[in-house]
Amino acid sequence: MNPGQFCGICATLFTHFILLVSAGQKTITAESGQNVTLPCQAPHNNIIVVEWSRADLQPDYVLLYRDERFDPENQHQSFKNRVDLQDRQMKDGDVSLILNNVTTADAGTYECRVFMRGANRRKRAHLKTEPITTIRLNVLPGQTGGHTEDGGKEDGSVGLIVSLLVPAVLLVAAVVFLIYRKHKQQQNKDSYQPPA
Repeated sequence: MNPGQFCGICATLFTHFILLVSAGQKTITAESGQNVTLPCQAPHNNIIVVEWSRADLQPDYVLLYRDERFDPENQHQSFKNRVDLQDRQMKDGDVSLILNNVTTADAGTYECRVFMRGANRRKRAHLKTEPITTIRLNVLPGQTGGHTEDGGKEDGSVGLIVSLLVPAVLLVAAVVFLIYRKHKQQQNKDSYQPPA
């Protein structure tokens, strides 16, 4: 294998590594008192029920929107009058959650699920399917910094990628350099002709 082939393989592996690291749940960090939007996109518009939940709060939910209105019956007390959908008409499948005046108690992992028209309907919408979006919300008391357009500070996957990217690039560069150096030494050894 020549150095060019090795570099190509390294680049391919590195690309797959970056894609793997960036997959998974999204993390948003916000300050106490901010309004935060947790993004969620359904595959199409035939949505009849939207449920936002947090596993540590079950059986209560964060928000349940059914039959074009909110269902407060089993909503967790701490979210009453503090949550809304970004678009109640759910145009283009947008079922993002707006969480007003966040506190450190709001930190946790939020899951977004939907019922589509034609699916089995239940009185209660706790779906037994995988969530379409999972978001980890971190809430910090009064820190400042750059914020995303949804009201939160992007954290997690971007920071993780950057923190892994620099050492990975240095490692790949070191390996390529060592292979190149060994290849050059081998060339010099092969071209050496002992005196007659």
